[in-house]
Amino acid sequence: MPGILTKASGGGVYWCCIGQQLFELARKARVQMAMRIPREIRIRRPGAHMPQPEKTLDPNRSPEEWFGAELRLRRKAAGFKTAQPFAEKVQVSVDVILKIEKGVYRCPQDLAPKLDEVLQTGGLFERAWGMTFGDADKRRAEADIPGPRRGERSVQTCGGRILGRGHPTTSNGSPDPVERRAFLAIGSLAALASLELTRLFTPTELPPTPARITPKEIRQLLDIANGLHGWDNAHGGGGLISQMSTNAMQWATRLLSVDCPPALKREFLAAVARLGLVCGASQFDVYRHEDARLAFRVAVECADVGQQWHLRAKGYSFLARQAIWIGDPDEGLTNAEKGLVRSDRLSASERAMLHTARARAFGKLRNVQETLAAVGAADDAFSQRRPEDDPPWMAYYDEAQHNGDTAHALWDLAVGIDGHDPAPAGHRLQTAVRGHGPAFQRSKAISCTKLASLVMRRGDPREGAALGHKALELGDGLTSLRAADDLRELRRFAASHAKIPEAAALGERITASLQT
Repeated sequence: MPGILTKASGGGVYWCCIGQQLFELARKARVQMAMRIPREIRIRRPGAHMPQPEKTLDPNRSPEEWFGAELRLRRKAAGFKTAQPFAEKVQVSVDVILKIEKGVYRCPQDLAPKLDEVLQTGGLFERAWGMTFGDADKRRAEADIPGPRRGERSVQTCGGRILGRGHPTTSNGSPDPVERRAFLAIGSLAALASLELTRLFTPTELPPTPARITPKEIRQLLDIANGLHGWDNAHGGGGLISQMSTNAMQWATRLLSVDCPPALKREFLAAVARLGLVCGASQFDVYRHEDARLAFRVAVECADVGQQWHLRAKGYSFLARQAIWIGDPDEGLTNAEKGLVRSDRLSASERAMLHTARARAFGKLRNVQETLAAVGAADDAFSQRRPEDDPPWMAYYDEAQHNGDTAHALWDLAVGIDGHDPAPAGHRLQTAVRGHGPAFQRSKAISCTKLASLVMRRGDPREGAALGHKALELGDGLTSLRAADDLRELRRFAASHAKIPEAAALGERITASLQT
């Protein structure tokens, strides 16, 4: 790429960015020479903390300290003697868990159900969150939003030949306004990272580059990645998240020029790779495809050099999905196959993820036999899934995610090939919509939109319209161009039933939604 120079030297890979360009990959051989990793080194775990005496908690002092004391009690009862492994399990930094337990930090709302899931508390923390932190939210909401919120209402879906028996589905009313959710998310990010994240907002003012990589920079990279990942999944990659992703990636590539002690190189490269995957995913979501592709390639290169097979597989999965999305399924298939190299080192979930990418490529190519075979291979791998074998960032790949991803491959066959049975795609999309929680609102909305399009195209248009309205409610406030394009596709299907009032009304509502 013009305007970007790279060279290798004993201290590391040097990157020189000119103008608005973010970065360019150094050739693989140069990176390997500059950052060769001794096999015999022992790696410290990212975010490791020296043991410190625990603060004595007084649950009677405040609701926040009651919440923290209960969390610590339940965590230890579940076998997590320290906060570090528990933090990894719920995918936040250890500092966040410790501050919540001390009652000095407001627990993010979307973290509460994760606490319940890991600790198997039957929804205790999700219920307690409203009592502990809800009053402050209520006051802020009253300041931001005039008038009452809409109450819960249900959308009845009719039984059709795609979905079989219909089931009532409920919507919990409108999500909070984008501005308020952005405020809360920024607060969460600032608490996740010890770095002053407000500096990442301004393109011309990046955080200072240290003279030498230390565990502090590694923790910061991982904390930023975790914070951006959570916001991106819940709200989409647009707006502030896009700017923060761009700036965070620019800072990370600058760190590649900094001298790194051999004992830290492997985990440092893993942290850069992890951030590259998160930032690339955000840019992909808003169609900044060149930035996304470069971020994914940086992630893959760092993972290769650092011998991080799990991160490497995830990087190739993203490259495959992006290529398929922009109309190059052959390239997508190639990347998926690259990710499966040495599949014996990957977890069952990762193998399922990559076979799903293969299925989506074959689906775009309208290759029925290979698509069904790849879906079968993905299902076989997923049936062997053991969550404890997965790295923390693969926790998202659960039953809902697997069904949604494989359904996309089958959807292309059901919609694009006359006479192909739409039922398998419909059932899987229905499972995805039911299974995705609030932390994955974008995935839930996209799966619901795809389900509505499938039913509109191959089933009862009235049922498709009801599902389309549900998809619009789920996607309210998302900043995702991918989600918007799926709605446009649904509108085209609805337009073919213009004489049906429900379909016509859905098309009008989609148009209004896309204009706001």
